[in-house]
Formats: sequence, C-alpha cells, structure tokens
Amino acid sequence: GLVPLGQVRARPLSGTADLGRVSRILSKVRSRLHGMKREIRPQHLSGLEIIRDLCEGKLEGGEIGSTEITFTPGKIKGGTHIADTKTAGSVCLLMQVAMPCVLFAASPSELHLKGGTNAEMAPQIDYTVMVFKPIVEKFNFTFNCDIKKRGYYPQGGGEVVVQMSPVKVLSPINLTERGTVTKIYGRAFVAGALPIKLAKDMAAAAVRCIRKEIRDLYINIQPVREPDDQAFGTGSGIIVVAETSTGCLLAGSSLGKRGKNSDKVGIEAAEILLRNLKHGGTVDDSLQDQLIIFMALAKGVSRVKSGPITLHTQTAIHFAEQLTKAKFTVTKLEEEVPSKDTYIIECQGMGMINPNL
Repeated sequence: GLVPLGQVRARPLSGTADLGRVSRILSKVRSRLHGMKREIRPQHLSGLEIIRDLCEGKLEGGEIGSTEITFTPGKIKGGTHIADTKTAGSVCLLMQVAMPCVLFAASPSELHLKGGTNAEMAPQIDYTVMVFKPIVEKFNFTFNCDIKKRGYYPQGGGEVVVQMSPVKVLSPINLTERGTVTKIYGRAFVAGALPIKLAKDMAAAAVRCIRKEIRDLYINIQPVREPDDQAFGTGSGIIVVAETSTGCLLAGSSLGKRGKNSDKVGIEAAEILLRNLKHGGTVDDSLQDQLIIFMALAKGVSRVKSGPITLHTQTAIHFAEQLTKAKFTVTKLEEEVPSKDTYIIECQGMGMINPNL
C-alpha cells in the first residue's frame, strides 16, 4: 500500500545550513510513505508541528487532510517539547522526524512524544530501543528513551520521553561484516484485558519456528504482561532479535489483533527475522531506511551491507540527495554466495557541522 510521492522543492543544504529543512522533508517523505492516502494524517502533522516548534519555523498548510505544506525553518533550539498525535499515530515515527533536528540544536532537548508505542505500519517502541538505538548510536551520539506508558491501536495514549544532547558532527558508520548469530532473544507482551497465556503462546510459536532453521542456539523470548499503570488500552505483540558476533542486530516483530491467532503472530515475527538473517546483510529491512538520513549528514564515507533495497530506502536516498550534498551509491555484491541478494549502500556524507557548538 505505497503511494506515489508528492513533489518536494528545496535548496540543497550547505555544511552548516539549517537542518529543519531535512527533517521537514523527512516528515513529508514519511507522510507519503506511511499514509495510505495522499494527504496529511495526524502523526505526520504532529511530526511537522514538533519540527516547527524545535526550530521556531513557520508552517503553512499544516492541517489534517492537507496535500501541500510549506515550511520555513528558523534556528534549531533545544529545550522541552511535546508532540501528541491524539491517536495511535506512532511515537517512533515522531522520534525519527525530530532526531536529525535536535542533534544539531543549540542545547539539549527533551521530547515528550504521545500516541501509539506499538502500532501497525511503524516500528514498535521495543524495536526502537532494542535495535535502532544501539546501531544509530554508532554515528557517535547517544540518547535516552524512557517508555512512560505504552499505547496501542486505536486509542494510542502512550508516552515516551526522549532526551538528547546536540553534537558538533556525526561520524560515518561501517557496517559491512555480518558475523555469525550468537544470541536470539525477545519479548512477547500482552496489555489490558488480554491473558498472559497469549504472550506465552506467541513466544512458544516463535521459538518453534526459529528452531527449524537454527538448532544450536538458546532462544530466550520472555512473555510479559505490561503493568496496568504502564499501558493504556489493550494490545499484544512480539519482537525477536538476533545478535551477531560483530555486534549486528536484526529483528522480526508482529502485532496481535482481534481474531488473529497468537501462534500466527509469533510465527510472523520469527519468519521476518529468519528472512532478514538469510539475505546476509548487517541490517534488517526495517533499519535500512532509518539510517539513510544519518549517513547523509555524517562527515565521511558510510557503508552498510544490506538485503534487497526497500522502496522506503530508495525514497529516503532520493530525498537525502536532493536536500544535502550527500552522494549515495548502491552496489549489488556478486562475489558473495550467488543465491544471496546482498548490497552495499555507500554514502559520501555532507559533513553537517552544528553551528551552535
């Protein structure tokens, strides 16, 4: 269910230009990729609004249902900001939109992001914390992500607090060695009115599925019931992560919904993980596109070995090149096992420098 992208017009960034524009376009890219219709949905609007607030920008056409927006950024400032989708709109997508911006702010930021933490069509917060965070921190920054309350489809009601200090410059990354799988772990959760048995069933089904392919590893998937004061509404799901000898993290995840057998949820997550392990890349299909903006902004050459290039990644590369002076090349690796579909995504980053530090 992807849609053609809208037109985006912008001047390329120079090394110390304002990053608000990058994030603005990213929000627009996200609004095109994550909405089924060609119009702004609540989570896209919240993303645009938090960027507007972060850099004292002007936003025109910023209403739900709008098909055209104009955003004029000012200077990026840190401080405390709140973004609320008022729906199950994803807090993880809000974080992705805001992060490139706050990294180049004048002072530390604290973002209170409200909406869905474990929602369809977006990374689950567990993925963000267990996979995205440790890998993206290789660009030489750190952030803190505190899950105050989990929220599910359709009401949302979750809240995550992200704290982050600005950086002078981002370092490039080199993720080209997959290594061997050393650990497989995860969590299967239920919240609200659902019995813990569902979580146990999801976990057991995932373990059985992975066992067929990988026999010699202990697989530790914890079934949990989210405490009532730490979850709003009813939801269930699972994430399974594989860690490799070179520190790569790849995952598969799935959400439960009414009428969906819990075994099916567990098997779905396990199959996604196994598929990600098969292609031989150092990142899974979900992480691929999330790294592009950081590669574009970093100073120097980044290289990432991946499986087949997703449509999201192609789109992110397209916009990152339009907006920055970064140059991407994607090369299919022929010398690998011929049956494997492996690529190197290489980027000569623009070397964005934080003018405030």
